Amino acid sequence: MLYLQVSNGKSAAQAHSHDGQRCVCGRSQKCDLPLSGWKVHAQHAEFFVSNGQVYVRDLGSVFGTFVGDNRITSYGPLGAEEAVRIGGYSITAQWGKLRSPDGSDQASEADRPAAADRAPEAMPAGAGGVTAPVPAMAGGAAQAGGDARQTTVVIDQQWLHYRRVIHELLIQAFDVRRMDVHNMDDGELRRLTEQAIAEIFRNMPDEIPKDVDRTRLLQEVRDEAIGLGLLEPLLADPTTTEIMVNRVDEIFVESEGRLRRLPLAFSSEKTMMGIIERIVAPVGRRIDESSPLVDARLKDGSRFNAIIPPLALKGPSMTIRKFAKRKLDARDLLRFGSANEQMVSFLQTAVQNRMNIIVSGGTGSGKTTLLNILSNFIPDGERIVTIEDAAELQLPHEHLVSLESRPPNAEGKGQVAIRDLVKNSLRMRPDRIVVGECRGGEALDMLQAMNTGHDGSLTTAHANSPRDMLARLEVMVLMAGMDLPVTAIREQVASAVDIIVQQTRFACGSRKITRITEVTGVESGKIQLLDLFQFVETGVTEDHKTAGYFTGCDAVPEFYQKLRQIGLDVDLDIFKKVSP
Repeated sequence: MLYLQVSNGKSAAQAHSHDGQRCVCGRSQKCDLPLSGWKVHAQHAEFFVSNGQVYVRDLGSVFGTFVGDNRITSYGPLGAEEAVRIGGYSITAQWGKLRSPDGSDQASEADRPAAADRAPEAMPAGAGGVTAPVPAMAGGAAQAGGDARQTTVVIDQQWLHYRRVIHELLIQAFDVRRMDVHNMDDGELRRLTEQAIAEIFRNMPDEIPKDVDRTRLLQEVRDEAIGLGLLEPLLADPTTTEIMVNRVDEIFVESEGRLRRLPLAFSSEKTMMGIIERIVAPVGRRIDESSPLVDARLKDGSRFNAIIPPLALKGPSMTIRKFAKRKLDARDLLRFGSANEQMVSFLQTAVQNRMNIIVSGGTGSGKTTLLNILSNFIPDGERIVTIEDAAELQLPHEHLVSLESRPPNAEGKGQVAIRDLVKNSLRMRPDRIVVGECRGGEALDMLQAMNTGHDGSLTTAHANSPRDMLARLEVMVLMAGMDLPVTAIREQVASAVDIIVQQTRFACGSRKITRITEVTGVESGKIQLLDLFQFVETGVTEDHKTAGYFTGCDAVPEFYQKLRQIGLDVDLDIFKKVSP
């Protein structure tokens, strides 16, 4: 629980407790901690907890958030007596677990799944800075207080100048000492970096004013030099699900399904390139002018993409889709309204009875997350081979082989594509083949595997509906370079694919299974589909979330009828159509 002491200097401090790991404060009554005053923004700042410590972040307010005399963007961890100033208020924050009447610890909200783990639902500023208008989004005035005006992001150029200067001097210091930083462990490199920065401060006392927070400056320069820079607190924030850097001074995050811009900036393109290289090097990837785009993963499994000039016109750009720290299961689909119990029961039966399933959906709709949940339905004891571009699947099975594709090296050789791995997997005696995503010619090999004794295979692909998914499959098969007639391709698809699960991300940020469809065969040259379940959209709720209900379509799949014929107890009532 977050314990806050709030004082306005006119009366005794008021205690405020918040059962959660994120507390938003501001003028809006929708905030967790409402504050009054014309210098308080509708949603002014937020306190959040990471690794048991409290951090504070400004939400793009005009009048700023201060710790001591310093205007901050993101700051922490906060000390127990360290006060945060918002308008005329002074706030201190501490974190602790809830106490039951008998004095024992209880699980607080922070011990429960964080927003970053809920993939099905989510599945320093100052004068003289550069300002940029940003549409009011989550955390902005339009959402909180009904004010449709734009908020303004202010980036402190003077602070960026200090960071730039110290960073350049740090690089020169390492060069002069001829330090081989690549062979140092993390602790030693961190210690030497802090020592070098402290020495730079001692050698240039007049260049940096005395009122500048040197501790914070040291931390930010150190993190940019040897870590992930300003990405580190964003990655530590459990409410952030995606980080998008358009250029060095344009940084957006997705939190609770909504985008907002942060008043943050890298000190230079050079430091941002250094961070990108530190991310991709450990996983055997590279990025330079000859190979200006890269897909990789962070240590925690988060998906990482970067693209640099000459392809990126505004400078280096990167996108990080954060990885859920907790393994998701079917209960998460129910908890966050991504499906109902009947749909989950059907999908579990389909996976366990070796139906070939394709998860279809748009970018960011939660296809990989759903594929991970479906894979958890595979019975123990079966041999599973997973194939991905960047390993993301988390399967709890003991008999598991994970394969990852490889891009070409600097000479353009050594590439191992998804299609090569699919072909090789057929020689590995798999019971199940799980392909992270089909994008091209590997679709043909996947269909052939499904048709030649590898029942129960799972994969994902981009499409906006089950019918579109079939058209995409035809195109991907043709991309394999085989001059096959469309009739033959459709026969292959109809014979191989049993179920298509459509996943959709709505404008409000929620992700739902909107349709489950059975592929029943080919008739008159056209693949026939039978809808089993669907999500019926009815409007929006008061908090602007998509409203609707799940229902069966009064159609029983063919394999359910076969299961019943052989004596298995299956519930056919789950397919009944329901009214709202």
